[in-house]
Amino acid sequence: MSNEIVLPILPTSVIGSYPKPWWLRKVKRLWEMGKADDDDLMEAENDAVTAVVREQELAGIDIPSDGEQRREEMVEYFAERLGGFKFYGPVRVWGNNYFNKPAVVDKIVYKEPITLSEYLFLRKVSTRRIVKVTITGPYTIADWSFNEYYSTKEELVKELSSIINKELKMLADNGALFVQIDEPALTTHPDEVEWALELIDRTADNINAKIGLHVCYSNYRLLMPHLDNLRNISQLLLEFANRRFTDLDILKDFPLEIGLGVIDVHSKRIESPEEVSQAIKKALNYIDADRIYINPDCGLKLMPREVARLKMENMVKGTMIVREELKKRGREVTIFRTRM
Repeated sequence: MSNEIVLPILPTSVIGSYPKPWWLRKVKRLWEMGKADDDDLMEAENDAVTAVVREQELAGIDIPSDGEQRREEMVEYFAERLGGFKFYGPVRVWGNNYFNKPAVVDKIVYKEPITLSEYLFLRKVSTRRIVKVTITGPYTIADWSFNEYYSTKEELVKELSSIINKELKMLADNGALFVQIDEPALTTHPDEVEWALELIDRTADNINAKIGLHVCYSNYRLLMPHLDNLRNISQLLLEFANRRFTDLDILKDFPLEIGLGVIDVHSKRIESPEEVSQAIKKALNYIDADRIYINPDCGLKLMPREVARLKMENMVKGTMIVREELKKRGREVTIFRTRM
């Protein structure tokens, strides 16, 4: 069964994260110090989600997210909500930045839905027909954790894949149409890519939603030989702006939809609409317009909020330039399908 929804051609979306308003950060600090209670924090998070969703929609984004306003770190957020994980303390990852790296010390247990309440609130405050939910994938959770229980990393990923499948089913059963699995670690171990992709694909078994896979800052050519084997993932979301669109040739004979990264999230420079339109036109040399979605390279959370807003606005304006040109050729819509 597949839901089909008509969208403007070249639908615009975000990857997930968005800068937190200053007042949410302040309330979160007060909560951590015991000077604000759980209700205060929830009110601040709800207000932040409402604000950033409206900001995305005013910019013209077709498929918004909640900006991951309730999350601090992509692996820690999921690990602390599953049974079987333990935190020993922060681990230095680079410079003076620390990550509260989890350890798997027992069989992983799915205790309750993790992102369902996030999705339901996002659905309530968004005016768009489709919204996007983001989930950290099984391979990245495993790769960024200490494994002190399972005999192999592959066994750990397989267990996590089964658990995330339950989460995806819960979301789809409650009306979620588009879920993005984030796997930044996927190509960091080239010899594991084949089985990792197989298990990531397995997370979406029998899920009636569009499933996208986001991979950033990696060697995409490691993925290409395996994409034909994906049965459940219909879209691959990749960054191209940061690498100056040098890898666009991988889109020739590409078997999936592409979430085309056209905004560099590691630069505060605001791309012009013309730059965005030229990037899209370059991609159109390799892949048809009805299989292209437009998004930033990655999450925008590290950008100043005003910069993030202007980048989104210009991304949409640049997309509109190309839409007008496609309209002259009779190309005005994309059909969004929840299943391949």
